[in-house]
Amino acid sequence: MMNDIVLGIESSCDDTAVALVNSEGMILSSVVASQLDVHAEFGGIYPEFAARAHISAILPTIHEAFKMAEITPKEIKAIGVTRGPGLIGSLLVGINTATGLGLGWNKPVIGVNHLRGHLKSADLGQKRVKFPATILLVSGGHTFLAYMKTPVDIELLGSTSDDSVGETYDKVGRMLGLGYPGGPVVDKLAKEGSPVIPFPRPVINKGLDFSFSGLKSAVARYMDANENVIHKDVAASFVQAVMDVLIKKSKLALKKYPSKSFVIVGGVAASPQLREEAGKLCDSMGVELCLPPLKWSTDNAAMIALATFDYIDLSVNKKPVADLQLTMSDF
Repeated sequence: MMNDIVLGIESSCDDTAVALVNSEGMILSSVVASQLDVHAEFGGIYPEFAARAHISAILPTIHEAFKMAEITPKEIKAIGVTRGPGLIGSLLVGINTATGLGLGWNKPVIGVNHLRGHLKSADLGQKRVKFPATILLVSGGHTFLAYMKTPVDIELLGSTSDDSVGETYDKVGRMLGLGYPGGPVVDKLAKEGSPVIPFPRPVINKGLDFSFSGLKSAVARYMDANENVIHKDVAASFVQAVMDVLIKKSKLALKKYPSKSFVIVGGVAASPQLREEAGKLCDSMGVELCLPPLKWSTDNAAMIALATFDYIDLSVNKKPVADLQLTMSDF
């Protein structure tokens, strides 16, 4: 449909992502300029290099997205761009580019909360989420539980006080010599091992908040204290500890906040172990499990574009957008 398309720009961390999406979640194009090779040798993201790579990649990536979708800027309704949280230098590249294009094309530019984008990722391709819904967001930068009565009414239930799940995965992956990013390779190795090491389950019995720094430290201490470490068993034991925490707290949230859907989003939503355990949980509680397709679990511009429609709808009705409450530490 003409003028029912949003250009989404996501540059909150490393990859430069651009997508064109309509209000029904249909993806006309999605183009990503990966920075994996730029950061692999550092075992994590090097912020200055990330910002420089975005500068080089962003305009060619936008051009490629329009070419792939076979439309022109005249046919879009707005530009949605990640405004945070994320790396300041990387965010500025996306925001400044979107602002300049908006002025040149005479299109509105809407800053989108990156986490709200993740919340919309489960509806990419087709509508999946039924409300009210309990949300578990597990990514490289954030871990939290939230309750959504409607697509725009969000209540934060609990979050991590230190490392996110994704960050912990990456650090354990580095300890095991598996490279960066650690998540997929740690999960893969864990399938070959046995969860025989009694790693702690931090704050598992303390409400809906999370903490993973103690688990990460326990893995490090175990690796230092033992000469003949069986890496596959370390991976399996670590992953089982993470799953135990995530599933127990999710079950508690679902009991306290009755929901039609349990939605898992963020990069760790691609974990086969988490998908399996969450499926069992939802079957036992009679709740529908809603997961984004694997390709839309990690950071992407399609989710930012789809989330932009929420901001457009609310601005037309002159209602505030109920973003999650974030602190400066998130930036």
